[in-house]
Amino acid sequence: MKKLLALSLLAATLTAPAANAHDFWLLPSSTVLSGDKAWVTVDAAVSNDKFHVNYRPLQLSNLNITSPSGKPVQAQNTFTGQMRSGFDVELTEPGTYQLAIVNAGLVAFWKEDGKNKRWMGTPEKFATEVPQNAEDLRVTQRHGRIETFVTRDKPTTIKADDQGLSLRPLTHPNDLYAGEKASFVVLLDGQPAQNIDVEVVRGAQRYRNQVEEIIAKTNADGEIEVTWPQAGQYWLHIEHSDDKTSVKQAKTRNLSYTATLEVLPQ
Repeated sequence: MKKLLALSLLAATLTAPAANAHDFWLLPSSTVLSGDKAWVTVDAAVSNDKFHVNYRPLQLSNLNITSPSGKPVQAQNTFTGQMRSGFDVELTEPGTYQLAIVNAGLVAFWKEDGKNKRWMGTPEKFATEVPQNAEDLRVTQRHGRIETFVTRDKPTTIKADDQGLSLRPLTHPNDLYAGEKASFVVLLDGQPAQNIDVEVVRGAQRYRNQVEEIIAKTNADGEIEVTWPQAGQYWLHIEHSDDKTSVKQAKTRNLSYTATLEVLPQ
C-alpha cells in the first residue's frame, strides 16, 4: 500500500500542470532563527489550498538539505501521514539552509493489446522496461524542484541548481518585508531565462474570496521584481516546457519550480 501511494504521488508530482487544483509545498515552522540550538520543523504536502493540509503527503524520498557550507544535512524525525509528511532539521551552522525535494524522470504512454499503458521511471530503466516499438508511444521528460530556505543567525549566499528551473535570489529569501520590493533571477539549466511567467500567491487563500495572485514576467536578464503587499507565507511557482530532452524518445521536457517564501511585517 505504501509503495502504491508513493508511486501515485510521484505521478502527481511529475504530471501536475499549473492549472491543477493541487499545490505542492514545503512549509517551515520558522525561516529566521538564532542561537546554537536552533531547530526547524517542516511540513510537506500536496493540497487544494496553499499551506493548508487537506489532501495528500508529499513524499520525502528525494529530499535534499544543504547546509551553508554546502554539506548535506540529514533530516530527523521524518514521517509520512495520511495528509502530510514532516521532518526536523538541526541548524548546526550559522547561515542559510536550502531544503528541497527534486523529482526527475520520464513518463511514457502507449497502447498494448488495445489497452492504454503508462510507465514512470528513470532514463536508465526506460530502455529495458518500455517496449521501444510500442504503439502510439509518447514520452515526456520532467524535472520539478520544490524548496524553501531557512537562516540561522546571518544570511549566506544560495547556490542555484543548474538543471531545470531554479531561482537565484538578488534579494535574500529570508530578508523579505511587507511593502518592500524583492528581486530574483529565474534560471533555466543554469542560465537566465527571459519571458517566463512567475506566479506568486499569499497563503491563507481559503480565508478570502479572491486568489490575489501576482504574475511577473522575467525580463531579458531573467529578472523579476515583486513588491509584497503584506506579511505572510508566499507560494512562488514557475512552469516551462521545451524540447531540450536528454532521451531521444522524449520529444517534450516539462519543468516546474516551487518555493515557499516568508514575508515579515515591517
